[in-house]
Amino acid sequence: MPGLFDVNKEVILVTGASQGLGRQFARVLSSHGAAVVLAARQTAKLKSLEQEIVGQGGRAVAVQMDVTDTASIGKAMDLAEAALGPLSVLINNAGIAIEKLSVDQTEADWDSVINANLKGAYFAATEMARRMIARKQEGNIVNIASVLGVGIMKFLAPYSVSKAGIIQATKVMALELAAKGMNHEFWSTPSGEKLAKRIPQRRIGAESDLDGAIMLLASAASRYMTGSVVTVDGGFLLT
Repeated sequence: MPGLFDVNKEVILVTGASQGLGRQFARVLSSHGAAVVLAARQTAKLKSLEQEIVGQGGRAVAVQMDVTDTASIGKAMDLAEAALGPLSVLINNAGIAIEKLSVDQTEADWDSVINANLKGAYFAATEMARRMIARKQEGNIVNIASVLGVGIMKFLAPYSVSKAGIIQATKVMALELAAKGMNHEFWSTPSGEKLAKRIPQRRIGAESDLDGAIMLLASAASRYMTGSVVTVDGGFLLT
């Protein structure tokens, strides 16, 4: 169907856009015509990405957002909409991981990971949902989880809990709203190398390996999907 994956009319907010997957998501969505809002706590890297996208003829704006602060989420979305128009897609990508045995994880570690990965994504999603409901607007909320939200691995308990929580929160919110219209540094660690060996395709995923999934979920092509968990893992969960 022509235009099925068209995002030309979308205004898409990407959290954690300063590096890694967030930066890749923003680039690929912009290259297909979307206006992109680049959100993160530190804006220096965002500004360079904004300039890159605008320099290539795209539409982008960088906004400061701390997903652990609900006031910051609302303020960032206000600034984004003032600059580019009503948001229609949210890519909830911001997150962190702290690699320690469970017995060595501190309360501060737990709070940092859960607040950034679970609380942040949840409240960004609910703020986005409120705006769409108020406008009677259709749109997409894409929560980036992890294979560790389903499978398990040592040293990443808070991270795994946060990603499992995101999967469940996605399903609950999808049910409620239905009627209303990976870091490079980790892979060089012993744990990362061990995990890579468990992947049937025998390689870690590249950022571009998620391009197809993000285009699907951000476009009208996914209009009959809700609460879905799309796994892009090289077969990891098959092992």
